[in-house]
Amino acid sequence: MTQCVLITGATSGFGLACARRFARAGWNLILTGRRSERLAEIERELGDYCKVLPLTLDVCDTQAVQKILAELPAPFDKITALINNAGLALGTEPAQQCDLQQWHQMIDTNIKGLTTVTHTLLPRLIETGAGTSIINIGSIAARWPYPGGNVYCGSKAFVEQFSLALRCDLQGTGVRVSCLAPGLSESEFTLVRTGGDQAAHDKLYAGANPIQPEDIAETCWWLASLPAHLNVNTLEIMPVRQAWSSFAIERK
Repeated sequence: MTQCVLITGATSGFGLACARRFARAGWNLILTGRRSERLAEIERELGDYCKVLPLTLDVCDTQAVQKILAELPAPFDKITALINNAGLALGTEPAQQCDLQQWHQMIDTNIKGLTTVTHTLLPRLIETGAGTSIINIGSIAARWPYPGGNVYCGSKAFVEQFSLALRCDLQGTGVRVSCLAPGLSESEFTLVRTGGDQAAHDKLYAGANPIQPEDIAETCWWLASLPAHLNVNTLEIMPVRQAWSSFAIERK
């Protein structure tokens, strides 16, 4: 049986790299994203490796998610892995200076979008059974807060705890749940966060040898390919050049 993976946020970064990695292994792909033209390009790129179902979809649109994912055609109706990748960070200001709309957008995407997709697909995943994987892309920000992280950190802490609790609920179904928490990773992340500030992007990653999207894709592939009796609950990954700083202390 050809396996099938559904990847949210598949038009760039981790999601696109995952699509390429799973396609090379012959998995069928269900790819969601908001940019139809990018999805079409990816379908043309990967269509020689596998069957590709591109879905123009905003995970924040609950009704659209439920409707579209309830009507998946064969052979995409039997899903072996779900990679909840869609997410974002917005703003770097301290909480008292933040734009409330940006807070709400992060909550809608990182929390509500992820839970809507998961809830909608759970019956299909349970039906597939042993060896099926849910891989939620979290962040080291869930455990290691930093100035300006505020709601982004909180949303990723939710992803981690939701993953662990979901694993409890799915015990006995054969469905696995993993939270993959990357550290400093080079993608569109900082450009989106800063409203396209290329200088901020370049400064953050300069000389750091950060995680690349292909590294996360390889890790997702490994998680989904483990023997069916194994589950990696949480996996935190940092580049070697990143570590923790000392506590901040105000001195007077």
